Amino acid sequence: MTSALILIDLMPRIIALPLAPHSGDEVLARCRTLARSFRASGQPVVMVRVERPNVAEQPPGSGFAEDLVENGDIVVVKRTIGAFYGTGLDEQLHKLGVNTVVLAGLVTTMGVESTARAAADHGYELEFVADAMSGLAADEHEFSVRRNFPRFGEVRNTADYL
Repeated sequence: MTSALILIDLMPRIIALPLAPHSGDEVLARCRTLARSFRASGQPVVMVRVERPNVAEQPPGSGFAEDLVENGDIVVVKRTIGAFYGTGLDEQLHKLGVNTVVLAGLVTTMGVESTARAAADHGYELEFVADAMSGLAADEHEFSVRRNFPRFGEVRNTADYL
């Protein structure tokens, strides 16, 4: 079984939002730790960021957080909420023999959940790193983590991957 870590929208402008229950900086730190662990074990790391379609220039802070992406990572730029539509991500994961995706990043009820639903539709096994994601409101995050995500796969914490 090959797993890939997919990190969603770790961009300065999103990290800086008033997120809950974990701050953007806490999520970023945990995601960095997860990425190091996956890379060290030879498993793929996918970095996803969003670009607004049909605009001449992206808002400030639309790149990846500093020193997040490393050589060998798969980089995906999405123009929708989820990371699969129109990005070629499914094809890249299949070429690597990935059958399980581990999801983390920002925000829980938007980019993470949308990517999870699409991954399930593509037949991937799912794992969610609950303490390496956060929402625009704590209750939204908690609802997804406790009610929605267990219907799709395993819910874990960063420590489970170290």
